[in-house]
Amino acid sequence: MSDPVRRLELGLDLTAVPSDPVGAGRYSIEIARALAQRADITTTLIVRRADQQRWEQLRLEHEQSVRLMADAPRSRPLRLLYAEFGLGRAASRFEPQIEIFHGPHYQMPRALKVPAVVTVHDLTFVEHPEWHERSKVVLFRRAMRYSAAHAGVIVCVSQHTATRFSEHFHPAGEVRVITHGVDHARFHPSVDLAADDAVISGLGIHVPYVVHVGTLEPRKNIPNLIRAFDVVADRHRDLFLVLAGQLAWGRDELMRAIAESRHSRRIIQLGYIRDDCVAPLLRRAVAVAYPSIEEGFGLPALEALACGSPLVTTVGSVMAEFAGDAALCVDPNSVDALALALLEIIAGGEAVNARREQGIVRAREFTWARSAQLHVEAYRAALDR
Repeated sequence: MSDPVRRLELGLDLTAVPSDPVGAGRYSIEIARALAQRADITTTLIVRRADQQRWEQLRLEHEQSVRLMADAPRSRPLRLLYAEFGLGRAASRFEPQIEIFHGPHYQMPRALKVPAVVTVHDLTFVEHPEWHERSKVVLFRRAMRYSAAHAGVIVCVSQHTATRFSEHFHPAGEVRVITHGVDHARFHPSVDLAADDAVISGLGIHVPYVVHVGTLEPRKNIPNLIRAFDVVADRHRDLFLVLAGQLAWGRDELMRAIAESRHSRRIIQLGYIRDDCVAPLLRRAVAVAYPSIEEGFGLPALEALACGSPLVTTVGSVMAEFAGDAALCVDPNSVDALALALLEIIAGGEAVNARREQGIVRAREFTWARSAQLHVEAYRAALDR
């Protein structure tokens, strides 16, 4: 009989997860939940002192596999200093002893006395600094350089990111591609249209609509989506464009595009929406538009496929990488191409229905349980280096 696999003691840094999580924050939460289900790892969730209550329920549900270390300061400047210079020493004092550290947001602390795994989501801080605040560019470039030199394993969320990270930073450790998953309990084709419609109505939305889900920041290419919507809305007088996501830095071009739109009254800005609203919003859309210029992964696009929603996204992107023929992929710089793709989807027909079915099948390959399994393998690889 083979020996049982030894249980790992992991420290997972969740100090950067915001109160309204998107992108990397969503990834961090889903990985924490998936790891909590496993019998081969005990996860110490390293969180902000003021944020302990958010994670308490997960700890109570999984008392054998989840612990809390609520040690990080509340204010952002102090938290960033703590994450870089204080967390390593704090983790070494925690009992039981943490033996592997995972930084899910580019960073690992200095003075860390155990092996580390660090997740890198995208290279926009390096390749497109104009899309970000200057302070963040400096912070995350430095973090990636340090992680490349010191982490045992770098996790990249797509091959697209892995290739470019290796080219820029020449990491000393191993680079592994581990994709995100889908919460299939939430993101699936609708079985209760009335319930979905109640959610949509509660958001103040009328069908039909095209929807974009995600933070409204420069790389999301929303101004071109608005210009394409103008073309489509000329032919579909009852169509709305719904933008679901919080406004981020660099919003001036977006606001100008809305102001200049011929159909600005049919552009609905929802801001950040609750998790339980996202799937109904995707399912009831006549089309989901995700024409981002650059992404690490593009999770909302995958969740749209899982819902059976028709997807328009970007050629040559990581979204095209995982969607394949299930999505219509266009040049993000071509307003005409984006408008034509939306018109094709709105027209419907066998090709659109076939892509819906392909998307559902394709999305089934992505689960958070599988992602967690690959993360555990990365932790063990870092320990064995």
